[in-house]
Amino acid sequence: MQAYKLKGKIDQSGNLLITEPLNLPPGNVEIVVWAATDTLDHTTTPTTESAPETPKRPTKIKALQNWFEKTQPAPPDFDPDQAKWEYLKEKHNL
Repeated sequence: MQAYKLKGKIDQSGNLLITEPLNLPPGNVEIVVWAATDTLDHTTTPTTESAPETPKRPTKIKALQNWFEKTQPAPPDFDPDQAKWEYLKEKHNL
């Protein structure tokens, strides 16, 4: 798959207009849209949800301390054996 970065805009009716030419054959495409920061509507108040605090995980290995702070704990219903089985089924096309 080839990716292209293009400039475009959304018109008043909500249609996406690509403002740059692209040499592609006719066919379906998948589009991912990021709103440009200079065109965001700043009149609305952003709603932010307070993130739940992650519990500290003590470790004596300094290299892992920062990593542990960034990770989320596993959910209580997480089954490591089931996760291994799902991975192996996908890997070996079972």
